Amino acid sequence: MDYLDVPPIAAMAGTMVLPGSKSISNRTLLLAALARGDTELRGLLDADDVDRMLDALRTLGVAIERRGESRDFLVHGLGGPFPIKSARLFLGNAGTAFRPLTAALAFSQGNYELSGIPRMHERPIGDLVDALRALGADIRYLSEPGFPPLAIAPGRLRGTERAVIRGDVSSQFLTALLMALPLAGGGTVEVAGELISQPYVEMTLELMARFGVVAERNGWHMLRVPEAATYSSPGAIAVEGDASSASYFLAAGAIGGGPVRVQGVGLDSIQGDVQFARTLESMGTSVEAGRDWIEACGRPPLRPFDADFNRMPDAAMTAAVTALFARGPSRLRGIGSWRVKETDRIEAMQAELSKLGAKVDAGPDWLAIAPPDKLSAATIDTYDDHRIAMCFSLAALGGIDVRINDPRCVRKTFPGYFDEFRRLVR
Repeated sequence: MDYLDVPPIAAMAGTMVLPGSKSISNRTLLLAALARGDTELRGLLDADDVDRMLDALRTLGVAIERRGESRDFLVHGLGGPFPIKSARLFLGNAGTAFRPLTAALAFSQGNYELSGIPRMHERPIGDLVDALRALGADIRYLSEPGFPPLAIAPGRLRGTERAVIRGDVSSQFLTALLMALPLAGGGTVEVAGELISQPYVEMTLELMARFGVVAERNGWHMLRVPEAATYSSPGAIAVEGDASSASYFLAAGAIGGGPVRVQGVGLDSIQGDVQFARTLESMGTSVEAGRDWIEACGRPPLRPFDADFNRMPDAAMTAAVTALFARGPSRLRGIGSWRVKETDRIEAMQAELSKLGAKVDAGPDWLAIAPPDKLSAATIDTYDDHRIAMCFSLAALGGIDVRINDPRCVRKTFPGYFDEFRRLVR
C-alpha cells in the first residue's frame, strides 16, 4: 500500500502481546554468536532489523537454527571472532546491527564491507570508527568521511589501551565498542561529554553480564572490560517485549479511554522506555503495572508536560503526539539524538504535528508543542521512519481522518502494528 487511511476513533481498549524488543534481540544475537556454547533465544522480534542481523551472522559463519515457525532460535556460539574472513554485508537501515557489527568485525582480522540504504549512509559513525582506530583497527570510508559504507581490513589490535568516544551523538557507539572489546583482549573506554540514552548502555551491560562478561564502571565516564574476558552462553534467554512499541498502546489507553494492557514488559524490564508509563501518569492517566504487564486508562484533556526525554528518546515520539491531547503547551527536552535517527526526527515531527493544527517550535535538542482547540485532518508523511507511522496513528483518536503515507515502513520493527492497532479500536 502507498498509504493507509485511519478513520476517526472514539475509543480503544483491550490487551495485546508485545513483539520482542529490537534492542535486546540484536544484542543477544551478537553476544550468543561470540559466546562459547549454544544459546536458545526465545521470542526474537520478527522484523527487518533483526532479519538483517540474522542474515549477517549466518554470512559470517554462525550456525543458527530456527525452531519451527516460532521466533525461537538456537545459536551455536563461536567462542571468539568470526571464522569467515571476507564478506560483504548489506544492513539496510538497522543501526542496532550496523554499529555493533562494525566493532566486532574490526577485531575479527578479516576483510569486510558494510553498507546500507541511502539513509544509513547519512547516519554518522565517525566517533565509533575513531575509537576503533585508536585500538588498532583498520577501517576506511568508502564514500563520505565519517559515514558508511565502510571497508574493514586486518588491523594491529591494541585492545588493552584506552579508547575515547563521544557520548552525545549515539549511545550505540559505546554499546558497540563494549560488546566487541572481549575480542580484543579487553580494554578501557573513556566517554567524552554527556552520555545520552544511558538506559540503552545499562541494557548492554546487563546482557553482557548474562553472557559472563562484567564490565567495571566509574560513573558514566570510564568503563573497563577486564583483560581475558570471554563470553559464555547462559543457556537460554527470553527476549522482553518491546517497551518502545508498548508506548503507542499505552498512549492509546490514555487518550482513548482504555483500559489498554500490554503484556511482555513490566516492572522488571531492563528497557528505559518502560518509564513512558510514568510520563502518562504525570499527564493524569491511571497506570497499573505488574512484573510483565502495564495497563493505562484515561481521557483527554490530559495535563501538559515539560520533561527531559534523554533516557527514552524513542518513546518521546509517542509523547509528542500525546501532547496534542493536553490542555496546554508541552515541551520535550534532551532529544538531540533524534537528528541522527532514521530521519531527522525533530524536523519531521515539527512538520507533521503542524499539519494537525499544532503550533510547534523546535531547537537543536527540544520541541515545544501547543495543541489546537481541534485537530485538523491530515496526510502524514513518514520519511521511511517506522516510529512516525506508528505514533501518528494515535491522532485519529482526536475524531479526525488521518492518512499515513508508506505504512509499510513499520516492517522495520513491528510489521503487524496496524493489525494490532485496529484490533483494539472500540
